Amino acid sequence: MKKLWFGSVILSAAVMASPAMAQSQADFYIGAQGGYHDVGDNPLGGDDGAIFGTYVGVDVPVGETFVVGVEGNYNLGTGAIDSEYGIAGKLGFNASPTSQFFVRGGYQEVNFDLENLVGGPVPAGIDDTDGDYLVGAGAQFRVSENVSVRGVLDTIAFDSIRATAGLAFHF
Repeated sequence: MKKLWFGSVILSAAVMASPAMAQSQADFYIGAQGGYHDVGDNPLGGDDGAIFGTYVGVDVPVGETFVVGVEGNYNLGTGAIDSEYGIAGKLGFNASPTSQFFVRGGYQEVNFDLENLVGGPVPAGIDDTDGDYLVGAGAQFRVSENVSVRGVLDTIAFDSIRATAGLAFHF
């Protein structure tokens, strides 16, 4: 599980260090986010929880209004979710100098709190992780030259719904 997270951090660092990216006015950012993740139907109940964590990414302009990017995330959770992490590619449209609308797709891994889900002890050795493709859409708005706020709505394999709001610092 941690390999994917560390891989996304390394990928983001490599992209940030690329001279071509520096010449193209790349927008590097790191942010904090919080939200709610409903992981689907569970006959035992308790299949959702609050999440809070961080994200890091880069956007590269393609023309005057479009951007492409990559973003990694890591969240801790409550309720049914212990933690989750993933990486996604991003395609955005700058509607104005201060607003961007985007779609994204990637992979998200979720580490579940099985004891919370079943309401008691769980035998050792049971895999408590699951991952699949992630798709989503969102919007971000600059509140200053180096700060933005955003809202994102994602799904993992169309089996869950995850809504987050975040605050990012741009470099």
